[in-house]
Amino acid sequence: MHNAAAAKPPTPAPVQSEASQAAARKGGCPVNHDRTTAPPTSTPSYASKLNPLNYMPSFISNTREFDAHQAVSLPLDREPSTIPRGDGAGTWEYPSPQQMYNAMLRKGYTDTPAEHVEAMVSVHNFLNEGAWEEIKEWERRFGAGLSKGWEESRRGEEGAAVNAALQALRDDGKTDMSLEPRLVRFMGRPNDLTPKARLLSFMAKVYPSEYPDNPPFDRHDWFVERRQPDGSSKEVRYVIDYYSAPPDENGEPVFYLDVRPAVDGPVSAAERAMRWGGDVWWRASGGSVREELAKQKSAWRS
Repeated sequence: MHNAAAAKPPTPAPVQSEASQAAARKGGCPVNHDRTTAPPTSTPSYASKLNPLNYMPSFISNTREFDAHQAVSLPLDREPSTIPRGDGAGTWEYPSPQQMYNAMLRKGYTDTPAEHVEAMVSVHNFLNEGAWEEIKEWERRFGAGLSKGWEESRRGEEGAAVNAALQALRDDGKTDMSLEPRLVRFMGRPNDLTPKARLLSFMAKVYPSEYPDNPPFDRHDWFVERRQPDGSSKEVRYVIDYYSAPPDENGEPVFYLDVRPAVDGPVSAAERAMRWGGDVWWRASGGSVREELAKQKSAWRS
């Protein structure tokens, strides 16, 4: 969810799960998305076993292997996501609760009760679906170029939301799926702070009353295929910072997702500047008020 105007994490959304905070306390996503960079001279065989699409082992056990730690049976079914694969072979699948638990044990997280894992899988899936929705919004705006992106962004986040709703009504479920973005591959980088996260951490030290000292508990890099009407495509890297926040008024844990294109070149830098700048200018200049006054004036003349 986007809120670059104040250079703070975006508006939080509650996640309904009693075990949600466990993932944040562990320091990141419990599924092993980490890159492995073992020296080729010492462990070349392990690197060859990694799946290049997600930097995870090509095979993740989906059977109960750790009887000493696991007191309950966990589901083996894997939930399909709504995220299209880059190779066109349907959508990505989330790990089953048993796979999640096995991955956690391999990473040394042996103090998490197995009965909490199903809820943790739900949170994991929920956050990734939210990340994909944010990426789809970026692609809706800028997938057809900077000119269209500015038209979508110049009236701020409010105006962009209205445009998105109108576009959905015009499409009426007839969207050309061949132009939809696809997730090619992804990687977890929990130990690598993004430049924005480092800046926020610095600001928290300089202005502790204005910026909370709340570094992201996880980071992902997603590589998305941007498809064009002429049949061409390009790969766009997105960075996702995962933040936790104090529980809401009902005691439910809250997470933030800060999703944006990585600044890998002038185009992605311009996209971020347009979305941030458009929202800042629209709100600072009283764009909503000016638009409402113009509507009233038009109605009065008619």
